[in-house]
Amino acid sequence: MTANTAAAVPFGPLDPARGELLLRVLDGLEPDALQWLSGFTAGVAYARTPAGAGTVPAVLPAAALPAVPAPRQETAARLAIVYGSQTGNGRRIAERLGRAAEAAGLATRVCAARDYPLRDLAQERLLSVVVSTHGDGDPPDDARGFVEYLLGRRAPQLPNLRFSVLALGDSSYPRFCETGRQVDERLAALGAERLLPRVDCDVDFERLAAPWLEEVVGRAREALGASAAASNVTRLHRVPEAPRHGREQPFDAPVLANERITGRGAAREVRHLEISLAGSGLEYRPGDALGVWHENPPPVVATVLETLGAPAATAVTVDGRQQSLGDWLGRGREITRLTRPFLAAHAQRARSAELEAILASGGEARLREVLKSLQVVDVLRRWPAAWEAGDFVAALRPLAPRLYSIASSMSAVGEEAHLTVAVVDYESGGERRLGAASAHLAGLTGDEARVRVFVEPNERFRLPEDPSRDVIMIGPGTGIAPYRGFLQEREAQGARGRNWLVFGNRHFASEFLYQLEWQEAARKGLLHRVDLAFSRDRTPRAYVQDRLREAGAELWSWLEGGAHLYVCGDAERMAPDVHAALVEVAIHHGGLDRDGAEAKLRDLADQRRYLRDVY
Repeated sequence: MTANTAAAVPFGPLDPARGELLLRVLDGLEPDALQWLSGFTAGVAYARTPAGAGTVPAVLPAAALPAVPAPRQETAARLAIVYGSQTGNGRRIAERLGRAAEAAGLATRVCAARDYPLRDLAQERLLSVVVSTHGDGDPPDDARGFVEYLLGRRAPQLPNLRFSVLALGDSSYPRFCETGRQVDERLAALGAERLLPRVDCDVDFERLAAPWLEEVVGRAREALGASAAASNVTRLHRVPEAPRHGREQPFDAPVLANERITGRGAAREVRHLEISLAGSGLEYRPGDALGVWHENPPPVVATVLETLGAPAATAVTVDGRQQSLGDWLGRGREITRLTRPFLAAHAQRARSAELEAILASGGEARLREVLKSLQVVDVLRRWPAAWEAGDFVAALRPLAPRLYSIASSMSAVGEEAHLTVAVVDYESGGERRLGAASAHLAGLTGDEARVRVFVEPNERFRLPEDPSRDVIMIGPGTGIAPYRGFLQEREAQGARGRNWLVFGNRHFASEFLYQLEWQEAARKGLLHRVDLAFSRDRTPRAYVQDRLREAGAELWSWLEGGAHLYVCGDAERMAPDVHAALVEVAIHHGGLDRDGAEAKLRDLADQRRYLRDVY
C-alpha cells in the first residue's frame, strides 16, 4: 500500500490502533490475496452470529484469534515527511527524501498533507514539510486542511518537535513561497525548533532541493541516533521507487498526430496531439499530466537578442556551464515568463522610479499585472538598461517543463498520451507574443517530430474507485481535456455510474472541443447529461457556473446520491466562480446556510468527491 492509499482507507468501527495494525498486515498483498481475505473475514463475521455459530474455518478457530497488541509509539523514532503538492514536485521531492532517509537507516513516514493524521502532530519529534504555494499565495488543495489546522486555534504546542521546511513556489507571483513561509513561522511559534532554516525554491527547485535533502538526512541521523534504525521500526508506508523516465530523464517521444481542433473565428487556436510512449515504460492513469520539456520560439529568441544588442554566438558561462547566448535563451532560460527576481535585478540597472515603485511595498497589484502580462523583451524595451550577457542569463530563471492534463486513457489508446493544447499567441504593443511551450508543441509536425516528456501522477484528480458512482465533470476550454480520458476509462470499465459533462467556451460553431466524440458518447448512452455554455453566442453571456445554478436541483440530487464532482481549468476566475455557484446550490437546494454550505463542500473534498485540477 502506498502512503496515499493507506491513509485513504477509513478505519470505520476500528480504533486507530487496530486500524494501523490492519494496514501493516495488508501492506504488500496482491489484489487476489486481498479479495480472498475479504471472503475469509466475511466468513468469520458470519460465524460469530447465532445462525453461523461453529462455522469458523478450521485454519483459524475463534479461540485462536490473536489479541491486538497495544500500539507502538513510533513517532519519536522516525522522520515524518509531509508534503503538499499541486503539480507533483512536492510529492516527488518528499518521496526522494523518504528513499534517502531509508537508505541512511532511518525509519520514515511519507504522506500527503491531506492524509496526515493531525492527532499525530503533538507526538512527532522530527518533521520535514515540503509544500508548494498555488497561484498567488494559496496552499495546494491537498494541503489546505493541514495548513488551516496548523494556523488555527486547535494546533497544539510543539516544544519537543524539530522541523524543516522546503517551500516551493513560482517567482512570477508576488507572494512567492507564501505557504511554506506560513508553515515555517507557525511551527516555530508553536514552540518547535528548526532543524535547519527554511529553503525557498523557485520552479528550478532542484538546485536548492538537492542540498536541502542531503542536509535533512544528516541532521535527522544526528537527532534520532541509534533508535532510528529502520529495521527496528515497522513502517506504515512504502516509498515508491523512482520511475525509469521522469522530469530529469524525459522520454524522447515521437509525435504521431498534431491537428487543430478549433475552427475559423475561434479566439484561440487549440490543437490535439497524440504522442507515442511505446518502449518508454511510462504509464499513466486518467487525471495524470504529461510533463513537456520545450524550447523557446526562435522569433522570441531573436527579438530578445536584438533588443539586448548582443550576438547569438556570444559565449556565456553560468554555474560552470558554457554555451552560446543563443542556446541559453533558446533552450536554457525562461524568456516568456517574468519573475520578480529578474525585475529586481533589472530595476537596479534601469534606475526607473516607475519600476522601483512597482517592486516596492504597496505595489503588489501593479506587480501582479506586470508579471502576468509582460515578457522579458517588454521589460527590456519599457525600462532600458545595460546588461552584460553573462549577468543577463544568470538573472533569468532556468527553463522548466510545462504540465498538460492527459486527454486519453491507456485502456483506450494503449501506449499513447493525447494532449489538448491552447496556443498562446497575442499582441503586445503592436507586436506578436508567443507562449513558449504551446508554440513549441504547435510546431511539432511531420514524420520526424519528437518531444521530451514524462508522466506526472495526479492523485488529487482520480475517478471513483467504485465504477457505479456518478461523476460530474466541469471543464470550460481546455479544462475539458482530462474528461476525455475519464470517459474512455469509464467505457473500458463498463462503469454503471452516470456521467454528466458541463462545458463552456466562446462559440459553439468554432470552439466546441471534441464535439463529435461527446455526441457519439451521448448516442451510445455513455454520456447521460451535457450542459453547454457558449458565452459569446448569446446576451447576456452565460458561463459554466450559470449552468450549475440552472441545474441546481438535479446537481444537488446527484451529489446527495454519492456523485463525484470534478473541476478543471482556470484557477484565477473560473474555479472561484464555480465554487461560489456550488455554495449557492447547497444553500438553495440543500437548505443550508452559507457556513453550512461551505462545510458541505469541505466535507466532499475530504471524501475526495470534490476534486479540482486548476492552474
